[in-house]
Amino acid sequence: MSNSKEKIALITGATGGIGFAVAKRLGKDGFTVILNGIEDEAGAQRVKELEAEGITAAYYGFDVTDENAVTSNINKIGEKYGKIDALINNAGGLGGRSRFEEMTTEFYRSVMALNLDSTFFASRAAIPFLKKGESPTIINYTSIAAWNAGGPGAGIYGTSKAGVHAITRALAKDLAEYGIRVNAVSPGTIDTPFHTQIKSTKPEVFASWKNNILLGRLGQPEDVASVVSFLVSDDAAFLTAETIQVGGGQGLGI
Repeated sequence: MSNSKEKIALITGATGGIGFAVAKRLGKDGFTVILNGIEDEAGAQRVKELEAEGITAAYYGFDVTDENAVTSNINKIGEKYGKIDALINNAGGLGGRSRFEEMTTEFYRSVMALNLDSTFFASRAAIPFLKKGESPTIINYTSIAAWNAGGPGAGIYGTSKAGVHAITRALAKDLAEYGIRVNAVSPGTIDTPFHTQIKSTKPEVFASWKNNILLGRLGQPEDVASVVSFLVSDDAAFLTAETIQVGGGQGLGI
């Protein structure tokens, strides 16, 4: 078992994009960071990159939509380190686009699983270890789509993220008695591989998105990581059940 003074952060979907930026930031904040992903080669590479910066890191490969894999791996992590101080439910995604009339049940379930089931499975498995943590906290990821229901074909993504918004508040109510805080971040348009397709096929559309952002630029993964860093810190000790929009004033018009 590790030194109990080390703070342990588990970040799902952390082999790239926002998740890796969060892992790097929390590592620099002094956490031992446990990365999850489904690309084992990328996971091993990311651990090397973090270790080269003096960060203690490990990688566990499992699919966050697989209930048994989530439970068994989080149990292994919790037992190895004796506790979990921060769970960052970063894994998720659009999962594709489909209008409701043509939407298959399989597609519906896959998007709900990727965003909502994953948050539930990981949180449930981590709670016994968070109870042993220091200033324990869960951070979930919602989206502006949870409020505006998403763009064309992204309606079920928006629906799943609205579920994440609600489960964040529900978990906060459920876990307050144990001193476990639960908050969410809601990233706006962040310049990550999430947007690779539109960036390569319609660069003018991608470039135009910043026109709907008050601060006049797209977000960077580090913009989200700095807010997560704050939310897991003692500076946010009196914040729970909150969602912080990290979007530069996106959607408010100019």
